[in-house]
Amino acid sequence: MGSAFFKNSKKLSKQAEFIVFIDSFVISIRTIMTITQLKYVLAVAEHQNFTKAAEKCFVTQPTLSMQIQKLEDQLAIQIFDRSKKPIELTEVGRKIVNQAKNIVNEADRITDIVDQQKGFIGGEFKLGIIPTVMPTLLPMFLKTFIKRYPKIKLKIEELNTEEIIQRIMDGHLDAAIAATPLKNEHIKERVLFYEPFVGYIPNNHRLTSKKTLEVSDLDINDMLLLEDGHCFRDGVLNLCKANKTADQNEFQLESGSFEMLVKLTNEGMGMTLLPYLHTLDLKEKEQQNLHYFNEPSPAREVSLIYHKSELKIQISDALHNIISGIIRGAIAFQNVQIISPIAT
Repeated sequence: MGSAFFKNSKKLSKQAEFIVFIDSFVISIRTIMTITQLKYVLAVAEHQNFTKAAEKCFVTQPTLSMQIQKLEDQLAIQIFDRSKKPIELTEVGRKIVNQAKNIVNEADRITDIVDQQKGFIGGEFKLGIIPTVMPTLLPMFLKTFIKRYPKIKLKIEELNTEEIIQRIMDGHLDAAIAATPLKNEHIKERVLFYEPFVGYIPNNHRLTSKKTLEVSDLDINDMLLLEDGHCFRDGVLNLCKANKTADQNEFQLESGSFEMLVKLTNEGMGMTLLPYLHTLDLKEKEQQNLHYFNEPSPAREVSLIYHKSELKIQISDALHNIISGIIRGAIAFQNVQIISPIAT
């Protein structure tokens, strides 16, 4: 009898465990959330407006609102404070958004794993490029890349470094081409090439007679600079080891393009520094104004950068290989000194 009782007790125990499991499963089903809901939450958190978020997600505003409300009801919390204008995240909402970013990224990674397993290289790829690299580098690789990878829908946007970093962190860019090192722990940098700085000096300048330049020859007060916001400007300032506030008695001009800096230099308004690839497009007469630095030449490091989560890594690898292969034939400089693109 004792043995039978023991067996029955074990059977009841198993049944109890099964009932507990079923209850837990039902509770999990009730609180289940979808990736789509999380994407809607992220969109509203970014745009602080349900209508704008719905447009970005390509759904109607009532659909988006209903799904977010459903999620809030399931979790028995409020993600957004709708009484504020614009809409704001609640305290718990901020925590949910931070976690939602990780979950959505990991879900995208699953798609990447499947694509890599199948050997598929395609889909949309959003690439940012800094303004001082875009005009020279893009024409060199774009046609080759599109021809070799016709299934990739490349979306390219010209952005400054600060905008690029923010968009990579927000998941709005898959990768970017920028001057490095950036010293950002969340961003991976893969060097594409080193691009030397080249002096562009008019005939009547104090340095005209010098065949090659030393860094010590540079004077920030007769240097024409790109406008604030360009990392190349910060690189030049770092190279000159100068305070950003130059002598106020001297003529100062900042421009958004190298073309304008070249024209002003031709007019005798000072000298300027150009990235090496920009010098290849100068007229033959203008090339006579180029003065190279003694080695090690000051240079900028140009890299392909992307989030350390490495989403769409197969496309990033393809892009890196194409650009590295092409640029190798255009820039042969090796003995260089990397100048930081970060303002100091």
